[in-house]
Amino acid sequence: MTPARALPSETLLHLAGELLTPLPEGALWWPARRLLVVSDLHLEKGSNYAAAGQMLPPYDTGATLARVEALCARLRPETILSLGDSFHDRHSEHRLPPPYAERIRALTAAHDWVWIEGNHDPDPPAHLGGRAAKVLRLEALVFRHEPKGEMGEVAGHLHPVAKVAGRGRAVRRRCFAADGARLVMPAMGAFAGGLNILDTAFSAVFPEGCMAFAMGEGRVYSVARKHLVPDGRPGGASSGGWRY
Repeated sequence: MTPARALPSETLLHLAGELLTPLPEGALWWPARRLLVVSDLHLEKGSNYAAAGQMLPPYDTGATLARVEALCARLRPETILSLGDSFHDRHSEHRLPPPYAERIRALTAAHDWVWIEGNHDPDPPAHLGGRAAKVLRLEALVFRHEPKGEMGEVAGHLHPVAKVAGRGRAVRRRCFAADGARLVMPAMGAFAGGLNILDTAFSAVFPEGCMAFAMGEGRVYSVARKHLVPDGRPGGASSGGWRY
């Protein structure tokens, strides 16, 4: 797979005949439909960990919402798809500080906001606005949380990251994983972890391998598979205890 031609500061990709723009913030822009896709926001992950005694700074929700708000101000999308695991657990929406809840309601009121069900948040947050869907099909594309390997699929769940080796060192970045027929989104949540796209968990989605579109400072970089390296020991690692 090769990316479409783009401006020097912009990377474009084709997916099932549609032209999409992966953004360095971790969102996906479909300009023909003025549609913005975000995935795995994991709002209130920090408060979930705090309840279990692991005290993380309580700013992840604010930082993630600020990123989404900035994209909305810049792109002015008509529709926003939040591609599952928008909240870290079933009780996250009830732990939201009131100012954050108001910011979410402002977003859902200003756009046609669709909450795609995830494994962390199968119940839609009715009091925060928007509408819910298990799967959404638009033209040749299908949007869902957990990837099935379907043609034209845009999914999340796996939190892909790319580890790139070169000049004696390696850089690990969140990334979009795509093969021209299907795409897996990076996690956008401030505290979300990541899984190397060479992990065996990606094999069922991309049986012939995929390219990484790595998030950099101010732009997205397409990375050929030959430049990717696994985490841990040579030869790759299995997903083991990774929780999606």
